Amino acid sequence: QVQLVESGGGLVQPGGSLRLSCAASATSSSIYAMGWYRQAPGKQRELVATITNAYITNYADAVKGRFTISRDNAKNTAYLQMNSLKPEDTAVYYCAAGWPTIVTLKDEYDYWGQGTQVTVSS
Repeated sequence: QVQLVESGGGLVQPGGSLRLSCAASATSSSIYAMGWYRQAPGKQRELVATITNAYITNYADAVKGRFTISRDNAKNTAYLQMNSLKPEDTAVYYCAAGWPTIVTLKDEYDYWGQGTQVTVSS
């Protein structure tokens, strides 16, 4: 069993930055993939970014060039650096972890955090 705890969300103005953290209870180097997903009100949960234990990354088109996913296996933690934030980035952001066959498919992740709210507004 792996527990994930997200932190770092909050209110930020358009153009600002935030860094989200996801702390895993298990040794993260043993977790094949970690990812960030988000869910805005009235919308389905969608991919933001994923990273494997070989540091191979995937990004949604909407965040490419603005967001960066990383992981520190020594700290059992994954991060999402979010720059140039836009109002449409407003959502609850969820951390996911597991051994998916296809890393971009949310249904293939075994473990989820409780979510952290990100609000981009002036």
